Amino acid sequence: MKKAAVLTLALMLNTGVFSTPAEAAGDAEAGEKLFNRICGGCHQVGESARGSFGPQLNAIFGRHAGSTTDYQYSSSMKSSGVVWTRETLAAYIEAPKKVVPGTRMIFWGISDPEKIENLLTYLQTFQPQ
Repeated sequence: MKKAAVLTLALMLNTGVFSTPAEAAGDAEAGEKLFNRICGGCHQVGESARGSFGPQLNAIFGRHAGSTTDYQYSSSMKSSGVVWTRETLAAYIEAPKKVVPGTRMIFWGISDPEKIENLLTYLQTFQPQ
C-alpha cells in the first residue's frame, strides 16, 4: 500500500499536478506591450495574422521552425530542425543567431529573462485551446 502511495505521489509531481502552469509564469499584458514595441513591426498574432516582413506567430509552440506557408524562410531556418518550445523560443529571443546560425532575422536579442518570459506568456495566449 505504501509503495502505491509513493508511486502515485511521484507521478503527480512528475506530471505537474502541484506546480504552477508554465504559461502563467510571466505577465501577458507586459508581454503584449513588449511584443507591440519590439516584435510587432515584423510579426503578427491574432485572428487576422499573416506573414509579412516576418512569419505570423499564432500557435508557435510545438511548431517546426520554417514551416508556415505564408512566409519565405531562409534555408537556415527551414533546415534547422528546431521545434518551438518555451525553451527554444526563450533561447532564440535571447540570441537568434546562436539558435539558428544564418537566420535572416535582424534582431539583437533580449537579455532580460523576465521580458522573455512575458513575451512567451503573451504568445501562449495565441495557442489553440
